[in-house]
Amino acid sequence: MEGVVIKSTGSWFRVRIAAGEEIECKLKGKFRMKGIKTTNPVAVGDHVIFKKQANENIGLIVDIKRRHNHIIRKSTNLSKVSHIIAANIDLAILVVTLKDPLTSPGFIDRFLVTSEAYHINAALVFNKIDIYGEKELAKLEELIRIYESAEYPCLKISALTGQNINLVVELMKDKVSLFSGISGVGKSALINTIEPGLNIKTGDISDYHKKGKHTTTYPEMHPLSFGGYIIDTPGIREFGLVDFRKDEIAERFPEMRRYMHDCQFNNCTHIHEPKCAVKEAVENGGIPASRYNSYLRIYSDDYLDKEAWEWE
Repeated sequence: MEGVVIKSTGSWFRVRIAAGEEIECKLKGKFRMKGIKTTNPVAVGDHVIFKKQANENIGLIVDIKRRHNHIIRKSTNLSKVSHIIAANIDLAILVVTLKDPLTSPGFIDRFLVTSEAYHINAALVFNKIDIYGEKELAKLEELIRIYESAEYPCLKISALTGQNINLVVELMKDKVSLFSGISGVGKSALINTIEPGLNIKTGDISDYHKKGKHTTTYPEMHPLSFGGYIIDTPGIREFGLVDFRKDEIAERFPEMRRYMHDCQFNNCTHIHEPKCAVKEAVENGGIPASRYNSYLRIYSDDYLDKEAWEWE
């Protein structure tokens, strides 16, 4: 039988087949002997082949179909390289807030760079616009100009009032969408507004206007009534980068890709070289200074060495 992994707790995998039935499965031991350099050879979003065990209502995963992409975090297990968060993702949505709590532009940029590296389309959903004052609204418009110029979809929404939720539904329709964001941005509340029947556990309603407490423990995939799936992930405190080569980072910034091939040197770092088209574009306003500064920070060793996706 074939199905998609919708939840993984490490040793057990919940697999959903096309008819909608969900079956608890375990992994055939041989997968742990193939030199897989991740803590989890099977992840949420994987399409797997499994066999039902005789006289038991469980399955045994015997094969994993080829992934078209995946996204990882650095593992805390020193014997492994990384941990796969999810696989076969069509869209990575970062839920962003500019107040209670503040999502830093640096965090946004590292999320987008990682999505680019794993060939996953990304979008930004700015939540809690119902509580923004003039300062936050002005900053919101500035950020939308910056990220829309890099061709990232940006939506202004309120999970509390329901404002523009229809635009999020339209964006997600018939896609496998991964939701992420720092704790307290209202991600679980947003998922419940998009698909009320899921009843994702959230913190107290008063937390909406404060920092909030994310209650998701493991990444989990849920089918959507309007088509597609949503992958809910735990809240994140930090977002670092794993296995990035410095000479690849500029390629992960769409606005830098437009200019970098016009630099005088093929191996230009876009930092100190003369006749650098990227630096000229920054000076001329073709590349936002904030995005270029994020590139410089990510290029530094400190950012490349941080653990990725450090969950609450």
